[in-house]
Amino acid sequence: MQNSIFYHIYPLGLLGALQKNNFNNSSTRLLHKLLPWLDHISYLGCNALYLGPVFESTSHGYDTADYFTVDRRLGTNADLAEFVSKAHALGIKVVLDAVFNHVGRDFWAFQDLQKKAKRSKYKNWFSNVDFSKKGKQGDGFSYDAWHGHYQLVELNLHNPEVKSHLFSAVAEWMDKYRIDGLRLDAADVIDLNFLEALSTFCKAKKADFWLLGEVVFGDYREWVNPKILDSVTNYEYSTPLLESFNHSHFEKIARVLNRQFGANGVYKNMNLYSFVDNHDVDRAASALKEPVHLYPMYLLLFTIPGMPSIYYGSEWGFEGRVRNGKHCELRPKVNLKKIAYLAKRPDLIDAIKRFITLRTVSNALTEGSYQELLVRKEQFVFARATENDFVICIINASRKTVSLDIPLYDFKSTSYKDLLNGEYTGTSHKGIIRMEVPSCWGRVLSPLD
Repeated sequence: MQNSIFYHIYPLGLLGALQKNNFNNSSTRLLHKLLPWLDHISYLGCNALYLGPVFESTSHGYDTADYFTVDRRLGTNADLAEFVSKAHALGIKVVLDAVFNHVGRDFWAFQDLQKKAKRSKYKNWFSNVDFSKKGKQGDGFSYDAWHGHYQLVELNLHNPEVKSHLFSAVAEWMDKYRIDGLRLDAADVIDLNFLEALSTFCKAKKADFWLLGEVVFGDYREWVNPKILDSVTNYEYSTPLLESFNHSHFEKIARVLNRQFGANGVYKNMNLYSFVDNHDVDRAASALKEPVHLYPMYLLLFTIPGMPSIYYGSEWGFEGRVRNGKHCELRPKVNLKKIAYLAKRPDLIDAIKRFITLRTVSNALTEGSYQELLVRKEQFVFARATENDFVICIINASRKTVSLDIPLYDFKSTSYKDLLNGEYTGTSHKGIIRMEVPSCWGRVLSPLD
């Protein structure tokens, strides 16, 4: 996954599935409508897909009812197998959402507990079940819930039976659907011993099986290591990336980048999953004060260290906010054939495609070290370098074309070509290169000598 460029789909939203599952209807065959999106993903240049929850659940997908059956609101198990097979035929790896910290109240074992109470053989499948308390849901017992949301019942991951059940599901997903990895929901609150056991189990079945953890807060080194996970979501990026443009100062993101990937960076040997929006946070087009900043912001995303991800619709400038705790705006139904009528920024997709292409022509952008060169209120310059190559990335957030004198430090060359704007070349003098940078755009310089 080292060179992966991700596309992220939340299928229940994109396909316009019913918001609630009544568990009585037959399967609604919607997954086939995702097949044209694979061609779109390939056209963009993305080579990996993070596909949000697909297994039977009550509502939003993170309240699982059955780990072994595709959600009837999306389709059948056979539909998912066909989808993954066609993704692979296009060279796209598929990573599924895995929700192991908690289940929904419609999960079959929890329903048995509701029915049989102390007599249920599944009473130890859930965290801190206490029959001495009535509980807030009128079950006659209390239990631990994720962040106090009682529709999300925490599993007892120390129970060998629970672990066996979950691992059996993973084995079936790997064998039946041939998936390439998992994105582990709420990984930052899951017991590390469980995650280590899961990693050992997965790697024994498929050595290059990839595990990504959703981690919002914490030291990423606790999770990303040879024994546990391959990567985590880099939430440290998301807010500073946006604030750099909204507050007209790149100091915050520069500070984060130095801490993470600079000469003494704490994560300099890690390849983290980077994003500007997803199914849980406001769309970048809504979060930015100036929509024109989408262009330099995405250029920055695709040139700083990490595995960049595009959330469906954001490549056209889709807007959306979390309102009163509801995420509907973030997860809209989209008809790919009618996208021209929905696009807020129809030319943004072409810019993003150009940014993705940069990563295919420059090894330094995927594997290179990071070094800051210049930080100003509306300009940010840094280098990415391998032993054999380097590029200089220039971001301009100003609405005006600017002239910059950029100190090259160790990255000396007499002449440069611009990989992003092919007609442009430049020369350096006494360790400094002077150039003009277009408004709300940038340059990616590669040495010619």
